[in-house]
Amino acid sequence: MSDFPRWKYALVIVTLALGLLYAVPNLFQRQPAVQISANRGVSVDQALKQHVGDILAKDHIAFQQLELDTGKHPLVMVRFANPDVQLKASDALRKALGQKYVVALNLASTVPGWLRAIHANAMRLGLDLQGGVHFMMEVDQQAVRDKQQNGYIGNIRAMLRQHNIRYVNVGKSATGVGVSVVLRSSADRDQAATLIGTDFPKLKISDGTNTDNRYVLNAVMSETDLMELAQRAITQNVGTLRNRINALGVSEPLIQQQGENRIVVELAGVQDTAEAKKMLGAVATLEYRAGYGTPEQAAQAAKTGIVPPEARLYYNRQGQPILLNKKILATGNQLINASSGMDPQSGTPDVNVTLNAAAAKRMFDFTSVNVGKMMGVVYKETIPEEKVIDGKKVRTYKTTETVINYARVDGVFSNKFMTNGLASTTAAANLALLLRSGSLAAPMRIIAERVIGPSLGRDNIRKGMWAIAIALAALLVCFGGYYKLFGLVADVALVGCLVLLVAVMSLVGVTLTMPGIAGIILALGMAIDANVLICERIREELRNGSTPLASIRTGYEKAWSTIIDAHVTHALAAIALMAFGTGAIRGFGVTLFIGIVASLFTSVTVTHAITAATHGGRKLKSLSV
Repeated sequence: MSDFPRWKYALVIVTLALGLLYAVPNLFQRQPAVQISANRGVSVDQALKQHVGDILAKDHIAFQQLELDTGKHPLVMVRFANPDVQLKASDALRKALGQKYVVALNLASTVPGWLRAIHANAMRLGLDLQGGVHFMMEVDQQAVRDKQQNGYIGNIRAMLRQHNIRYVNVGKSATGVGVSVVLRSSADRDQAATLIGTDFPKLKISDGTNTDNRYVLNAVMSETDLMELAQRAITQNVGTLRNRINALGVSEPLIQQQGENRIVVELAGVQDTAEAKKMLGAVATLEYRAGYGTPEQAAQAAKTGIVPPEARLYYNRQGQPILLNKKILATGNQLINASSGMDPQSGTPDVNVTLNAAAAKRMFDFTSVNVGKMMGVVYKETIPEEKVIDGKKVRTYKTTETVINYARVDGVFSNKFMTNGLASTTAAANLALLLRSGSLAAPMRIIAERVIGPSLGRDNIRKGMWAIAIALAALLVCFGGYYKLFGLVADVALVGCLVLLVAVMSLVGVTLTMPGIAGIILALGMAIDANVLICERIREELRNGSTPLASIRTGYEKAWSTIIDAHVTHALAAIALMAFGTGAIRGFGVTLFIGIVASLFTSVTVTHAITAATHGGRKLKSLSV
């Protein structure tokens, strides 16, 4: 066995040590906690920490730890002994702190700080293990197409009027998503085709059927553009939902696309589906307003409460006061598109906005006489609420308004303009998404929902852990009893496989679910299968008269091809599940793939290293196999 190189020994030792290091955080149980973060116009500091402690003391709510995190996203974290105290504290803090802070339920990590510093964290738990609500929402893609089509109709009408081109009718195209324009002459049709091709390059232009004094021009979107439009609607709705769910106080929401027109929303720790539905159905929009006065005037208005009659006082996301004119220039409902890019002149990130014809005219009239002045974008959200008054449910609405962008008008523009001066490309992309997600791109309906209680989640965890423990114990006992010393070596590798599997899942951020637990158990079974092949090959060589050391060497060599074939076929199946599956199926595929890689390493390399260290350099008459 002297042919086993030293670098492989080092590889095994380092890999197992790192695996153990990154698997250890999963031994630390999460602790019920409440986290408080800033919502608007306020800061998270030592004063807030003291205020939270006073609120809990006043209501006689015992907590285990109160800490202030001043990192990138400052928050106050309060830890409790059990979920009952956690829920009681959450209600008390929401009532006392009001709408300026987001109070979220959380399961706080108890992993030591030095482990978290090297990104060694415990795996996140899925909804079936933690409890919460699950929604499957379907996006109405036909409404997306209708909205785009109506936008093209309005803009093309305005463009034809602007260039004094006579037309009979501008309406929906019968041949696809686009516009059908009926003009009075072939010259008008040619001129209209040139203008439409220039201003709307995504429309495919073709001539329609001509009759007396009716020259038809069709401008429709291509299938590629329609697919892009559908995907953009999904992305916009996901962004809108993510913005709204922040107000629910969910610390780790899962919002992702599933298939071509569906969105999955999972809210861990939320048990009230009515509250969740209310927030997901909120109405949001954008308002473009002219700036008013100076920053000093805004600060004075915020301090005294005296606002000029023709202005309104707003706050940006940093809590700074801003005065804007009461007159609205344009709203988010009049916004056709917003995309991020780079300013070719300054090389800085920017956001390009496109408005419809009506809003474009107002914007042109405003900018023509206000170059160099300020303009603000207000994000306005209206959320329905139900209150019980005199024993009856009364629906009311709560509106929040925040300035998301405040910039100087650099030139005259109408339907298309640019917002620059942003800090980074990420900030530009986020602003473009926020502009598009001021309201939902298309209506959605909930086609499936379910609630999983926290007690059921804890029961699932207990059963899942018992399943892994029983499977592992059965494999260890049976294999160790049947193959003796080589069985014990395989047992060590099997434990190492489990450690590496958990470590990699924790490191890459895999969410552990019940199907994931099944994948772990299946991976352990594959690991033991590989060791069966190796041990049987060694026994076969011994029966053929080979020496013990030669049997070990040949056994590993001959078993390798069979082991790699089995693992590759399983890996292909896992890759297919990851590529085409969604939700729990994809999670099972990810867990299975990681388990296959860990199994291949431990079954061959780790067992070979232990066997070489145990038997190498010795004269053996027999093997305990």
